[in-house]
Amino acid sequence: MATLNELAELIGGTVVGDGSVTIKRMAPFDTAGPGDITFVANPKYLAKLKDTTASAVIIKPGTECPGVSLLVCNNPYLAFAKVLTALHVQRPEPQGVMEGALVDHSAQLGADVTIHPGCVIGKNVRIGRGTILYPGVVVYDGGEIGEDCLVHAGVLVREQCRIGDRVVVQPGAVIGSDGFGFAPDGKSYYKIPQIGIVVIEDDVEVGSNVCIDRAAMGVTLIKRGAKIDNLVQIAHNVTIGEDTILVAQVGIAGSSEVGNHCTIGGQAGLAGHIKIGDNTMVAAQSGIISDLPAGRVVSGTPSMPHKDWLRASAGVKNLPAMRKTINSLQKRIEELEKLVKER
Repeated sequence: MATLNELAELIGGTVVGDGSVTIKRMAPFDTAGPGDITFVANPKYLAKLKDTTASAVIIKPGTECPGVSLLVCNNPYLAFAKVLTALHVQRPEPQGVMEGALVDHSAQLGADVTIHPGCVIGKNVRIGRGTILYPGVVVYDGGEIGEDCLVHAGVLVREQCRIGDRVVVQPGAVIGSDGFGFAPDGKSYYKIPQIGIVVIEDDVEVGSNVCIDRAAMGVTLIKRGAKIDNLVQIAHNVTIGEDTILVAQVGIAGSSEVGNHCTIGGQAGLAGHIKIGDNTMVAAQSGIISDLPAGRVVSGTPSMPHKDWLRASAGVKNLPAMRKTINSLQKRIEELEKLVKER
């Protein structure tokens, strides 16, 4: 629980109304009641404010709602995230190495770690202070996981791979599987040993069933603050920039580089050995086959400027009618040419 004044201090907002009101939970707009706080980030819901029974609403400046206390801030969606964390997210108390976990005697464990049953921790592994490994996590020999990380059930961290501080890895992710490297040998293929590693820097989140391949040589690098959604494939020797977002089912081929603060939409595919500049946005299901300068917004396969893609897409539904028109015009031209020849 927290008072509205305390929440205002947390998010840097201003209270309009009763700042002493006690808030117990964050609730959706349509179900919030007394003791709840909700938020309005989309203007289409403003008309419904008069019907809310919530004790408080997080809102942008310039909005009025008589009878309801307001928490006013410039970014309600960000405020929602911070308030939700403060009211509902509690870190479990550390429990040490629990019965049923298998930890090699050479592993170095920081203070206040929790290692759940079914975990397997290999030789010379390092686990930082306050990190939690949920059931079934496996860390191969020489792996490192930093401080205050949450590594959920069934995650696999391969040998020598390194994870920074405050990293969240969702269930089933695989960090450091072999890169897809094979040399043609006549009709067959010879496997190229993948002797590099994966390095994940601080404050990264890795979604469920993400696969990040180890480098053939050197490092596959996920830089600070990157957010990776479920079912993303990152191939060997790829670099993902700081604060970049990769949405579900993105696939990035080997040795490509994605800049800082990019957004790659769901199911987009990036070819290998290309560079994507900072602050680039790639729409869902796009195919990127060559370098993109910084600041571009692209769509389609092959990709093109987003505005051009919108115009092209709008014309697709007219293609059947256009085909009929073209066929009709072609017949008329042939008839006219025939008449000219007859004269």
